[in-house]
Amino acid sequence: MRLITDLERQLAGEESLFRAQLLREDLARLRRLEELKRDAADEAAFVKSGSRIGWTPGDVRTAELHQSLETFLRAAYAGDEDLMAAAWEQLHRVRLERLLGCLSTPVPRPAD
Repeated sequence: MRLITDLERQLAGEESLFRAQLLREDLARLRRLEELKRDAADEAAFVKSGSRIGWTPGDVRTAELHQSLETFLRAAYAGDEDLMAAAWEQLHRVRLERLLGCLSTPVPRPAD
């Protein structure tokens, strides 16, 4: 999968510990997708199982990624590397927006 090669190359040169960790997690997910594709009965089964591999912590917010995640998974199942690259960029952008949104939301403090 060309995407795996691209992310491995990015990881090799990444100086940020945060971005390096995200890249390692993404690489693990993509390798898991390769396994799921081998075992999937059809595209629908692949999309269903591929949607629950920890795209967000505990998959709690994965439903918020539904449209871009499904587009990516369908491209991955079809093996269309160009479509996968475009779908990955969209998925990655949406996922980071959700992650950063969670990190930037103030946590209410209890009254003294």
